[in-house]
Amino acid sequence: MLQGIRIVEIEGLGPGPFAAMMLADLGAEVTVIHRPGPAPDITGDPSLLDRGKRSITLDLKDPDDLTTARKLIARADGLIEGFRPGVMERLGLGPEVCHADNPRLVYGRMTGWGQDGPRAGTAGHDYNYIATSGAYWYTSLPDTPPLAPATLVGDIGGGALYLVAGMLAGLLNAARTGKGTVVDAAIVDGSAHMMTLLMAMQPSGNLSMTRGQSLLDGPHWSRCYTCADGRHLSVQCLEPKFYTLFLRLMGLADDPVFTEQFDSNQWPTQTEKLSQIFATCPAAHWEALFAGSDACVAQVLSPQEAAQEPHMAARETWETTHGALQPAPAPRFDGRRKEIPEAPTRGQHTHEILAELAAER
Repeated sequence: MLQGIRIVEIEGLGPGPFAAMMLADLGAEVTVIHRPGPAPDITGDPSLLDRGKRSITLDLKDPDDLTTARKLIARADGLIEGFRPGVMERLGLGPEVCHADNPRLVYGRMTGWGQDGPRAGTAGHDYNYIATSGAYWYTSLPDTPPLAPATLVGDIGGGALYLVAGMLAGLLNAARTGKGTVVDAAIVDGSAHMMTLLMAMQPSGNLSMTRGQSLLDGPHWSRCYTCADGRHLSVQCLEPKFYTLFLRLMGLADDPVFTEQFDSNQWPTQTEKLSQIFATCPAAHWEALFAGSDACVAQVLSPQEAAQEPHMAARETWETTHGALQPAPAPRFDGRRKEIPEAPTRGQHTHEILAELAAER
C-alpha cells in the first residue's frame, strides 16, 4: 500500500523502530541509519524490528556522514527519530534544516513526554508515561498495584501506533499540498487518547474513578479466573444475552446469586463464587465447555501457544521466521498477503545506498 514512499529512520529504541517497521510492513522503503558498532543489547536482539528495512551505517557526528544523512533525508518522504527534544537540532538535523532541504518532508518525532512541557527533557519509560497519562489506572484489580502488559499500552499503543497514524496523515497532506509537517508523537498524549472509549462511559455512570467499580474493570463477568491447573481464563460476557448463555453453560442459570448482572454491590460475592467453581477443573475442561459458543470465554495463551491455536494458526498470525517467533504484518488488505521479510545486518546496504546517492547528483 505504501510502495514508492521513502522513510528514513534514525536508529533508536522501542516505539520509533516499531513504527518504522510497521511502515515497512505496509510497503514503504525504510532506510535505517545505524550507528557504527554493535547494536545496543539492552533490549535483546533488535533485528526483528528491522525486518524489511535497508541499513546504512553512519556516524552523525562525522561531517561527511552527516552530509550523507542530509542527502538521504532530502530525497525521503518521511523521517522518524526518537531522541529527547533538542538532540536532532544539536546534530544539525532538526526540522528547520531538514525542511529547508526537503519542504515536503513529514518529520516524525517519537518521545515519551512530547516536545514541550515540564518533563520534556527528562528520562522515562513505558510505565512512567502511562502512569502520568491516566492510562495505567484501570489496569489491575482493586487492592493490587497497577500492572499493564509490558510496552503494549505505552510504547506501542500510545506511541508507535500514534506516530504511524500521524505519519500517514502527514504524508496524505504533503501529497495534496506539497508541504511537510512535524509529527509530535508523545506516549503520554497517545495513551491518554486511548482512554476515550472508557471516558465515554462517564455520563451513563458506568465509569468510576474508584478502581473495580466500573463497567469493565470490576464485574464478575469481566476478568480472568485461575483454573485447577494454574492456567487462566478470560471472561467478558458484557451483553445480557451472552451473560445468560455463560450462566447456562456453567449450570448457573437458576442460581439467584447471579441474577443481577450489573449490580456492583453483588460483584464481589459473584466473583468469589465463580473463582471457586473455575478452580475445580483444569483450563482444558472449561475451554471445551465454551468452545464454539458466544459466551465470550477464552484461555490466556503464551505467544508460542497462540501460534498453535486453531484460529490463530488458520490466519497465520504468528510465524517462526529465521529462527524467531514473530507476528505477521497487520492489518491485512484484500487480495494481498505480505510475507515476513528478513532483517538486514547493520550497515548491510551502506555501499548500495552511497552508490545510489552518487548516481543522483
